[in-house]
Amino acid sequence: MEPCVRVLIADDEVHIRQGLQALLSAWPEVEVMGMSANGPEVVLQVEKWQPDVALLDIPMSVAAVSGAEAIEGLETIRVIKRRWPRVKIVVLTMYTAHRALALAAGADAFLLKGCTAEVLRDTLLQPGQAATSSK
Repeated sequence: MEPCVRVLIADDEVHIRQGLQALLSAWPEVEVMGMSANGPEVVLQVEKWQPDVALLDIPMSVAAVSGAEAIEGLETIRVIKRRWPRVKIVVLTMYTAHRALALAAGADAFLLKGCTAEVLRDTLLQPGQAATSSK
């Protein structure tokens, strides 16, 4: 089966990015397009790869990228939705308190780290459907 959902992973923790890449790459219906550590990288990679889904955390380090302004997770969501409204944004974070802010910024789904792989997979594969999960 060919991949049908192209995903960009963004998290400032390298081990989280690598773990998500390993998990998502095991699913034949998902293709990992790239990984980013901060907001400016996410924006550049969304522009380059045009993924179907951007899977990102809210608190990301704001390291400078050549030619890019420093932006954090919520602003990253706003920028992506403004420039590429068809890109589905799934927030995967540890912080329940970010739920309302993420959804208000334009996130399509909100999941907490620690949710089951099945919940993550279903959320990534469901087109444009808002979802929230506390587990």
